[in-house]
Amino acid sequence: MDRLVCLGLSHRTAPVELRERIGSLGLGAERCPAVLEHAALQTCYRVELYAHLTSGVEDARDELVDALSTAHGVTRELLLDHLYVHAGEDVARHLCRVASGLDSLVLGEAEILGQVREAFATAVEEETIGDVLTLLFRTAISAGRRARAETGIGANPATASSLALALAEGVLGELRDRRILVIGAGRIGLQTLKAARGRGIAQAAVANRTKARADDLARRFDATAHDLDELEAALVEVDVAISATSSEAPVVGVGDVRRAMARRADRPLVLVDLAVPADVEREVADVDGVRLFDVDDLRAGLDDAMTARLREVPRVEAVVEDEVEEFGRRYRELEVEPLLSELRRQAESIREREVDRALRDLGDVDQAVAERMEHLSRTLVKRLLHDPTVRARERAGAGDGDEVVDAVRDLFGISAPSDQ
Repeated sequence: MDRLVCLGLSHRTAPVELRERIGSLGLGAERCPAVLEHAALQTCYRVELYAHLTSGVEDARDELVDALSTAHGVTRELLLDHLYVHAGEDVARHLCRVASGLDSLVLGEAEILGQVREAFATAVEEETIGDVLTLLFRTAISAGRRARAETGIGANPATASSLALALAEGVLGELRDRRILVIGAGRIGLQTLKAARGRGIAQAAVANRTKARADDLARRFDATAHDLDELEAALVEVDVAISATSSEAPVVGVGDVRRAMARRADRPLVLVDLAVPADVEREVADVDGVRLFDVDDLRAGLDDAMTARLREVPRVEAVVEDEVEEFGRRYRELEVEPLLSELRRQAESIREREVDRALRDLGDVDQAVAERMEHLSRTLVKRLLHDPTVRARERAGAGDGDEVVDAVRDLFGISAPSDQ
């Protein structure tokens, strides 16, 4: 299993020079002869390369690092200084932890599982993975699904955007038929729109100082776009407004809100200010019909959510270990597959030869009889090999793969690859 490796780069610790040059570690891997299979995972906080290497793993790993260094135009020394490396069973454990949300900046976040799925789908589409990495990614996806189904790791909202929606829901009730305005088209604005979609909120709007950025984000979510000069009009239409800009001064003034509320026919408005410094003037809290939440309100909720999620970590770890154990068993089974394929090829060659000889000896044989003989011979070979194949996989999965390989080669006269 030591031929399985993960090379990763954290955006939190890597220097700017490296972050700017490396968007995905997949670049370069396809040109490296030491790589049999590879898949790249990219998130907001990391880039990782999962690879199944040729034999001679240390040399293969060095060859891969050289290929990545050349492809990305960085020195080998700079790359090695900031790469983290997992090998063997630890690769499966790491990816299962990632997919389960245990290795995320926000513990238990759900978005990472979708990113693991996307990385797998991309690798399948680009035909860069085979049996080993397919097994690895399916195991990790299973771990991520089980972690969320069997534990409470994702039960409490633990991101600012999801908690903001939870606060609004506490005031307004079910949000599915409500309208939401996101002020700011940055990372938190994007997260808020994703969280809103996850709650079934179909009516959304985006306001931003630069209208073009609002347009770009709005298109992704079938939302309407506004610039900040249109903020008052946008506030008239919505039920919830969540603000997260990088402005040094408030962008939502008390005058804007008072004028908007005068046109709302007594409909309540929830404003959630996620920005530091504040986006919303504090006096807005005194406007009739308005409920204003700020980062202090969120902080208390996040602390409670994190405490609840931390209690679930041991249960998630148990799910991860269960999946890693199953991965190890199935990986060991894969190690005997080339031999079993060779055994089937040998049996098929013998079958074809003997059927051809029998048909020649019989002379002019009716087509139906010939087809029946063909079917009978295939069935016999399949049934004769079925039980030995199943038992060979079971023994390999239990850790006896080398003994199984030696026994099958000896019994059936199959030469080792180096002897052929």
